Amino acid sequence: MKEFEIIKNYYRPIQPTVKAENEKIVYQESLPDKDIENFVYCFWQLKTQKQLNHPFIYRVVSDGCIDIFFNHNSPSENFVMGFCKKYTEFPIGKTFNYIGVRFLPSAFPVLFGIDAKILSNQSQKLEHILSDFSKWITTEIKPTQSFERVTKQLNKKLIEIITQQNFQYDQRFFSALNLIFKKKGYLDTEKELNTGLSPRQLRRVFNFYIGTTAKRFSNVVRFQHILNAKPSKQSLKENKLYFDIGFYDQAHFIKNFKTFYGVTPSEAFR
Repeated sequence: MKEFEIIKNYYRPIQPTVKAENEKIVYQESLPDKDIENFVYCFWQLKTQKQLNHPFIYRVVSDGCIDIFFNHNSPSENFVMGFCKKYTEFPIGKTFNYIGVRFLPSAFPVLFGIDAKILSNQSQKLEHILSDFSKWITTEIKPTQSFERVTKQLNKKLIEIITQQNFQYDQRFFSALNLIFKKKGYLDTEKELNTGLSPRQLRRVFNFYIGTTAKRFSNVVRFQHILNAKPSKQSLKENKLYFDIGFYDQAHFIKNFKTFYGVTPSEAFR
């Protein structure tokens, strides 16, 4: 499945690390088994070490992915979150323990046959989308289990799902996706994605596999390229990395970045 391997090799969807006083909050990621690494970017956990003084608001930045996540203290509370065109904030209280699976772009629709467009820009109860998977999380995941133990169970379950699949997908879509990654999201999607798809077909397949248009997804890839570069506030000013990926001035870049991240580059990279 070379098409999926290309996604894994080209794309690293980053979420910001959590900054919390007194190290009361822990965010960690765990890599999947090799058998599913072309579909799953990581497993993640966000939890409190101690009760916080104030309710915490967790910011999720745009990364082009679909996530399944659940409350580890009460696994029956499980959800799926689709592609987000801008950053999203979740008020999650003073104590919490969430565990999730971050699927690489297009992996979720391919594995489960779910139209990504119906998941876009929202989180929904998983039981409404994948009732069997929701029931499995509810019955098999226990609050007393460690993060390591839970990731082993998730790995095993997803390997089982993948081995049962008879994969069918649109090769033209993956050719377009490959080009977007190679160009780091900086391209004219109407003129440069010459993969045999008409504009109408291109919109249809991207909505199904990603949950948005090729142009909007390209903008997220471009944003994620900046995050992966990890520029300092000073180097961003001096090297003007944003020129290399199509931003004509700093004001345009800052506005675009803030849409996806929620704060300015100066605040994000301080």
